[in-house]
Amino acid sequence: MSDKLNEGRVAIVTGAGQGIGRAHALAFAANGAQVVVNDFDGDAAHAVATEITAAGGAAIAAIGDVADWDFGAALIDAAVTEFGGLDILVNNAGFVRDRMLVAMSEDEWDAVVRVHLKGHFVTLHHAAAYWRAQAKAGEQRAARIINTSSGAGLFGSVGQGNYVAAKAGITALTIQAAAELGGYGVTANAIAPSARTQMTMGAGDAMAAQMAAPADGSFDAMDPANISPLVVWLGSPESADVTGRVFEVEGGRVTVIDAFQRSAEQDKGSRWAPSELGPVMEEILAKSPVPVPVYGAR
Repeated sequence: MSDKLNEGRVAIVTGAGQGIGRAHALAFAANGAQVVVNDFDGDAAHAVATEITAAGGAAIAAIGDVADWDFGAALIDAAVTEFGGLDILVNNAGFVRDRMLVAMSEDEWDAVVRVHLKGHFVTLHHAAAYWRAQAKAGEQRAARIINTSSGAGLFGSVGQGNYVAAKAGITALTIQAAAELGGYGVTANAIAPSARTQMTMGAGDAMAAQMAAPADGSFDAMDPANISPLVVWLGSPESADVTGRVFEVEGGRVTVIDAFQRSAEQDKGSRWAPSELGPVMEEILAKSPVPVPVYGAR
């Protein structure tokens, strides 16, 4: 028996031409999966696919925009046509257009929300349609969706309102997908990774210094490859009982995020008068967890 958790399985990784997506594609290939390497940058996608095949793995490049409806369908078809099926969808593609809310343009909002949130939905929709058809034909697969949220989407980040909204939407979409697709053998989970990427290195001098590789050769906590082991595990049959969850990942740390949990409450049993609610709110807020500070807030 192979010790590779994804031996013979087929994975699509979006935004896999560089950074975290590239690390995921290489890790899945090393773990026995056949990989469809998607990126909008054709040269980058082909380079990663070539790197995988040169190492003895199986990969193809699929160049296109994940937020385009027709390309999303074609991406799923590419996996099925080339490798005979699809088992794993890793949604990772995205970019940033940082701006304070009062200065953000409509185009900057639309572009980021489109690629991150719509891009997750498009590929998820077409993959789910394939898996539903497989299940109805009696060929249910141990299918896995791993979406990419962000600490920004969980806690907020000053100057990234478009990105924050898109990533928060991805978290909710993941929970929704887990509930709707479980009957077809599909699990859906999300990660909130922290690693050195082109996006983070372009986020200012302080962030770049924090993300830089250590000069002394010690453990590089910001290496994008640190994120991939959890994603590979979530993509495997071993993770069958894990769905609808969010995990923060940085370096060697994996944290379960308990988002959207009910906390303290008080029920009067009838309608409140506004004047009654001051002490009530004070009491239940005092019993509730203090929110995690927004990144970049003073």
